[in-house]
Amino acid sequence: MIHVRSCNVTSPADLTYSTGPIMSTRTTEIRITVELDENKVPERMHWEAEDGGRGACKAALLSLWDEQEHNTMRIDLWTKQMTIEEMNSFFHQNLLTMADTFERATNEGRMAAQMRDFAAYFAEHMLGAKGE
Repeated sequence: MIHVRSCNVTSPADLTYSTGPIMSTRTTEIRITVELDENKVPERMHWEAEDGGRGACKAALLSLWDEQEHNTMRIDLWTKQMTIEEMNSFFHQNLLTMADTFERATNEGRMAAQMRDFAAYFAEHMLGAKGE
């Protein structure tokens, strides 16, 4: 489980945030670098984690909870090369993982099941997948 300790967003092109258990002095960085065209539209994106891992990606959804405002800050990015089919798959997978995360965080199994049902409906209509 990752607990956000601090967030330093200077622009969508250079996201940095520190993670670690709230009571720990250990931190780590995850960096997302976005190459923009002349109209500030993402052309390429790369991510790198201090604890290991790096690669290219075509899309990123980042949500941060502002505890003072009780509101969510979102940064949604995707490159020009991201196809509609890839976006449909990306959203389907995010719907499923949001249901899993919601269930782990709240122990609300029934609502998580409803979320998974919607993800199955989404897959059937957007990915051509047939329900079980």
